[in-house]
Amino acid sequence: MKNIIRPTYPKEFSIGLILLIFIIACFLSHQIFVVPIHDLNQNQDIYLGMFLASVAVIIMVLILWEEILFPVKLKAVDGGIEFRNRKSKLRMQLMMYCCIPLILFYIYFNFEVKWFRFILWVAVCMVPPILEKILSGVNNYEDFLKLTDNSIEYKNNEKEGNILIKDIVYISIMKDERNILEKIKLVLKNTEEIIIDLDEMELDAFYDSIQTFIKTHYTQLLK
Repeated sequence: MKNIIRPTYPKEFSIGLILLIFIIACFLSHQIFVVPIHDLNQNQDIYLGMFLASVAVIIMVLILWEEILFPVKLKAVDGGIEFRNRKSKLRMQLMMYCCIPLILFYIYFNFEVKWFRFILWVAVCMVPPILEKILSGVNNYEDFLKLTDNSIEYKNNEKEGNILIKDIVYISIMKDERNILEKIKLVLKNTEEIIIDLDEMELDAFYDSIQTFIKTHYTQLLK
């Protein structure tokens, strides 16, 4: 069972904003084509190119603005909650991202474009999703944090562990200079210290829920 913890904006607002971005992108996209704006009516095929260029922008926006298509959800497990990025979300983002170069290649080979401005358009559509979402999602594809009444289990690339609550002396919530949750420190009865690097696991959308669960379920262990 999954509960949405950060729902999308109202559908009307999201659709309206997407339409506004599309209209602005469509208005600006004529600059990547050789045909001057006052000659568009004599070269109506350019409207298809402008439409496709704007669609590429919208796809980029939908990947970056995850709340529209991918609301953040909590997965309930036996005795607790599991925090992880949905694999289906990343797969869908990758499929959407692959549409962008296909659209841009079609424009390049079927329309006469201004090379420099076209390259800028390509960069705007393709670079931000790769840097902001795709690479981070791939790097943290298997990462998760599972908090239950009996154990704390996590995986962060090569780091992973499953620690029983009965073996923990205390838990410390570590924050950065902005007072944002960054790490969880566990001190065990055998004096071992374990640091769970939440800031490396792309779990920032869950920080409030993680803190709430820890403060509610591990009150006696908090330091």
